[in-house]
Amino acid sequence: MNGAHIHLILNHLPIVGMVFATLTLLAGFLLKNITVKQTALGLFVLTAITALPAYFTGEGAEEMIEGIPGVSHQDIHHHEDEGKIFLIVSILTGILALATLWLERRKNALSNMAYVGVFLAAGASLVMGQKTGSSGGEIRHTEIRSGASVTPGAEEEED
Repeated sequence: MNGAHIHLILNHLPIVGMVFATLTLLAGFLLKNITVKQTALGLFVLTAITALPAYFTGEGAEEMIEGIPGVSHQDIHHHEDEGKIFLIVSILTGILALATLWLERRKNALSNMAYVGVFLAAGASLVMGQKTGSSGGEIRHTEIRSGASVTPGAEEEED
């Protein structure tokens, strides 16, 4: 297993984790269930932790693919920049979730506002997760790059 394999395995965790954590928090709001909301906070913290190895294994993945024909150095660095922002936003969301959990456990009146803050931070994390995942996919998948088109005659004809 090489650096690219490790990065490809780990990079899905923070993106998918953020989706599950956000949906869990939304369910907690809709059900008005404190246990579900606290579970979501724990998921945000766990997701923030998974963002660290996903980001830091990127350099090893870059070293493995940067010499491959068709791989753009510019695409790699765009993905790296997006990943850095996603890492920061994810960690801030995790810290805010941890603070909200602490406020909730102390029965602090600010906990309700803090939950809203976590939800808003999660929205920013979801946007950055999508941008990071897409920019990573574009490195090797030319078909999803913006402006990509199928060249005439490139499709297989059926008999």
